[in-house]
Amino acid sequence: MSGIYEQALGEDFRRLQPEVQDYFSLEPGSGSYGVGNGTFDVAGCPQPWLRPLLKLSTGEEAFFPEYGTAVPFRIENHAHLDPFGRASLTARREISFPHVTRLFQDTTSLQTTGSRNTLVDYVGKYRRLVTDLNVSVTPDGLLRGVSQRSRLLAGKVRLPLPALLDARAYAQQWWDRGTERHRIQVKVIQPQLGVVLVYAGSFDYTLVPYPAHEAAAHGVLGSLPSYAQPAQWEARV
Repeated sequence: MSGIYEQALGEDFRRLQPEVQDYFSLEPGSGSYGVGNGTFDVAGCPQPWLRPLLKLSTGEEAFFPEYGTAVPFRIENHAHLDPFGRASLTARREISFPHVTRLFQDTTSLQTTGSRNTLVDYVGKYRRLVTDLNVSVTPDGLLRGVSQRSRLLAGKVRLPLPALLDARAYAQQWWDRGTERHRIQVKVIQPQLGVVLVYAGSFDYTLVPYPAHEAAAHGVLGSLPSYAQPAQWEARV
């Protein structure tokens, strides 16, 4: 089984920088997870008037109201099968602002329709926001991702967001040969409000074997450790 990004990109995956290929090659059952440590040059909400509103949603672990520079962060990537059997990659980020550490988590799952592989991203602790994730490779080997067509999932309600309310995330990740570190840049833009969230910086990344007492579960299904589990799972797209 290959990683979900390779399955979604197909032959284009080989056009990525080798270091970026390595980063996105993690697959369920590998027995290891990825750990990155670095610094965001900038992170948070650049619009002061919007921060009090975002503070109301911090329990979702998807958005955060702080804004700062030189912000340390840590990311863990876990490849696994979700409860519905889909190959998935769960990312758990700890962003350490001076007075508070914010968590930001999501699960990207492979959705197969016929012979077509696509990615869907479930955002936040409760996975109440789901978006289609369109990934591509730039001519110079960077990975580019754009979120599209967001839906809110609340109880039995599945509510597609109209274009005027929807926000899109634009992400790029690449290997900086000068510093020999991974770099990432993400902007979340809402058409009426502009940039509502940004984070950009560099980090080191390595694979870490799961502890021996967890190795059996991860070797078979790539199940998530308990601290990385969301409060609930979603099968709806």
